Amino acid sequence: MPPRLSDLEIHRALGALPGWSRRRTVLTKTYTWPTFAQGIDFVARVAKAADAMNHHPDIDIRYTKVTCALSTHDAGGITELDLKLAAEIEKVAAE
Repeated sequence: MPPRLSDLEIHRALGALPGWSRRRTVLTKTYTWPTFAQGIDFVARVAKAADAMNHHPDIDIRYTKVTCALSTHDAGGITELDLKLAAEIEKVAAE
């Protein structure tokens, strides 16, 4: 299990992840899509990336808004795995 990151490490990393924010022990970002179907397609692509990393986000779907929340539950907070997955989700969103 990877170690939790310090507050400073998380703050620095968020500078490279536009739109992502920290809420206690979770990184989160909401994406808005023009249609429900596009949001679902995004979720399917995120699922493939998450499976490849063997690290999975919590995903909340509200019509055209998709919120991804990342935390390494075993570590009790944010780890390097969460930062890497956030970067992968950003790549998926840009496709």
